[in-house]
Amino acid sequence: MSLQVEKLEGNMAKLTIEASAEEFEKAVEKAYQKSKGKVSIPGFRKGKVPRKMIEQMYGKEIFFEDAANIAIPEAYAAAVDECTEEIVSQPKIEVVQLEAGKPFIFTAEVALKPDVTLGKYKGIEIDKIDIAVTDEEIDAAIDKERENNARTISVEDRAVQDGDMTTLDFEGFVDGKSFEGGKGENYPLTIGSNTFIPGFEEQLIGAEIDREVEVNVTFPEDYQAEELAGKPAVFKCTIREIKEKELPTLDDEFASEVSEFDTLAEYREDVKKNLAEKKVEEARSKKEEIVVNAIIEDAQMDIPEAMLTTQQQQMADEFAQRIRMQGITIEQYFQFTGLTKEAFLEQMKPQADQRIKYRLVLEAVAKAENLEVSEEEYTEEIKKMAESYRMTEEKLTEMISTFEEKAIKEDLCVKKALDFVVENAIEK
Repeated sequence: MSLQVEKLEGNMAKLTIEASAEEFEKAVEKAYQKSKGKVSIPGFRKGKVPRKMIEQMYGKEIFFEDAANIAIPEAYAAAVDECTEEIVSQPKIEVVQLEAGKPFIFTAEVALKPDVTLGKYKGIEIDKIDIAVTDEEIDAAIDKERENNARTISVEDRAVQDGDMTTLDFEGFVDGKSFEGGKGENYPLTIGSNTFIPGFEEQLIGAEIDREVEVNVTFPEDYQAEELAGKPAVFKCTIREIKEKELPTLDDEFASEVSEFDTLAEYREDVKKNLAEKKVEEARSKKEEIVVNAIIEDAQMDIPEAMLTTQQQQMADEFAQRIRMQGITIEQYFQFTGLTKEAFLEQMKPQADQRIKYRLVLEAVAKAENLEVSEEEYTEEIKKMAESYRMTEEKLTEMISTFEEKAIKEDLCVKKALDFVVENAIEK
């Protein structure tokens, strides 16, 4: 394999990759071995037709396309290893020469990692972030825990109130006529959930069990059923059941049930401690965001479109993997949201651009400050990874390739750069 690199405008490059005639012949043989079981010629058993016989009947080029698909990934991977430039996009492949007895030649147009000219990155000024925990925040956290531990009780001696969980029968009419989808029986509805048409739930407040009430609403102009959009409607509703939440009493018994503490005072102090830790983490994240965004704003770099496209696709793949773990395919997601793949990727573009710039400026800071990762720091990271994966350090180390080791060390170096710029920021 031989490689020529031609730099293009906009941090792009064209790699001309040549596999020898002998290397391509090996790929053709692999293509034949892969395809021979599909070829039927009278006088030969399936899968036993000699390659020369197939080539005589269909031409020498019969296996060339499959051979090219076999040869390209191998040759391109070797070219990337040999190339001294840092490639940051998927390649755009174009075959140049595909002939019997001659070298196989193709080009790969790729984006190169852009240079970054840093502006100010030390002494970035930021407003001091308040991390004090208020009594109101503690009360809200405890109230949320009370909500989580509330029990539901049936109510029979009063009318519907805001926040009640009701069961109702209803039938809707437009111009005096019922319409499809406008009827329901024993339908569960929490008042104030804003599940129904605007104005519907509020009119049920005060309704009594088993007594019919009329609810007058107007369908929104953008309602999904076009024949109902913008039209006034009357719903005849009957409340069948009312339930409400009964919050537990705020006392020592409650504290002992929801925590490891015996008293409400101890529990409250622990809630305060946890909120304080969370605020510190949030403040750190906010500070990182402000500082790095300021560095990006003052830096200069030219992001190739191909690099941006690759990042968008990577983020889309990550998203698809996350929702697949929830039992939803990306195709189903598109169907639910009405998005196309193209529109989805376009939505990813600003975030992809920011993610690229975030990484590039921190790599530039690490280079400017000569930040490096020691073997001790790398070993400590492997130890953490092994614990999270529930395997031994030795087993994990065996599985990590040279490329993956390099990537882990680069990530650690970026973290060090992030720590550096945050620690050197000035709070006003």
